[in-house]
Amino acid sequence: MKLHLTHSDGNNLITGYGDGWVEINKQRHTNSLIVLPNQLIQNWGVANIESIQAEDFEQIVSHQPDVVLLGTGSRHKFIHPKLSATLTNAGISLECMSTDAACRTYNILMAEGRNVAACLVL
Repeated sequence: MKLHLTHSDGNNLITGYGDGWVEINKQRHTNSLIVLPNQLIQNWGVANIESIQAEDFEQIVSHQPDVVLLGTGSRHKFIHPKLSATLTNAGISLECMSTDAACRTYNILMAEGRNVAACLVL
């Protein structure tokens, strides 16, 4: 699916997504990644939602987003709260949703000027 937004003010914009891929600023990625308005962390290292570990969220804390959108793949799944304790302890909210929903939500929040991070499992 292609997404359209009139402007991104130089920020990372999710321009498309599909099964096993996501486009950031019209560049296709096939590995799990973290998208922030001003930074892209490629090859996040999470193969699937079942393999996620608490340490996988540690690198996000230094970016101090207000909210982290966890795209859990093709299906919406929740993770155990102990896995996201690093975020909770830093006062960062976590929302779990399917990866396609996380892509759409990221673009909306980013366009509103929110400090958002999308951790996308592909």
